Amino acid sequence: MASTRDIRRRIKSVKNTRQITKAMELVAASKMKKAQQAALASRPYAQLLAKILVALAPNTSEQLHPFLVRRTVKTRGILLITSDKGLCGPLNANLFKIVAEIKTPAKFYSVGRKGTQFLARTKRDLIADFPVQDRAPFSEVKVAIDFVVKQYLEGVIDTIEIVYPRFKNTLVQEPVIRPVLPLDNLRQFIESIQRHAGAVAEEEINSQRLFHFEPSAESVLNALLPFYVHREIYQFVLSTRASEHSARMVAMKTAKDNATKLVGELTLEYNKARQAAITQEILEIAASSFSSA
Repeated sequence: MASTRDIRRRIKSVKNTRQITKAMELVAASKMKKAQQAALASRPYAQLLAKILVALAPNTSEQLHPFLVRRTVKTRGILLITSDKGLCGPLNANLFKIVAEIKTPAKFYSVGRKGTQFLARTKRDLIADFPVQDRAPFSEVKVAIDFVVKQYLEGVIDTIEIVYPRFKNTLVQEPVIRPVLPLDNLRQFIESIQRHAGAVAEEEINSQRLFHFEPSAESVLNALLPFYVHREIYQFVLSTRASEHSARMVAMKTAKDNATKLVGELTLEYNKARQAAITQEILEIAASSFSSA
């Protein structure tokens, strides 16, 4: 049995760890709330985008924009979005499993230090990595999006697919791979926008108003679709941030609870060791008195 001094040291160490994990849990909870609010803040933008696209659909040809034209897939473009730091449970590991299952020719792009390290360690074709702050400002994410879209338009890659953790709730973050480009046909694309935009966009479907676009409907569509791609990928980054902070909060809460349980077990062990030491001393005194008598 360990000495009482050693047990006291372990109890002190575990209590310090519990204090640290509790503080990290509170910080992660605060950041998670902010990340969720940032993700919801883009909903009005999606609603307005859906309204305009509904009005554009009857007046444009979907073959005019390169985002709507499908081509033979020779090289896939995979944008991996992960966290910069660890201590967030299996969040990143689940994303790496999806990447490991990709056997077809692909070029990889990374947002997040953990993803960059994984792609470099597994010797995959990593074209570029982009640092993004914890607040994920759009100005930084836009640099990554512009680069990947430029590679798509130049024919370096034939698809743009995003691997990221989809935020469902505080306890569930689902690792998914989402195709972004090429888009589906215009009608399916608009229906997808409407599902994310909500009831406001649905009201526009039955509207009988006529719109006149200047200089032309095709020009407006050409300008609008890149906005959609930027918004969609930026939304994935915000979802990743919310997932990261949620996973870290749960992981730190679990660590804190385990530390509390361990302190209780060590305290019980300490009391037993102290009681055993007291009993041993009493026996030694009694034996000494008996021998002297």
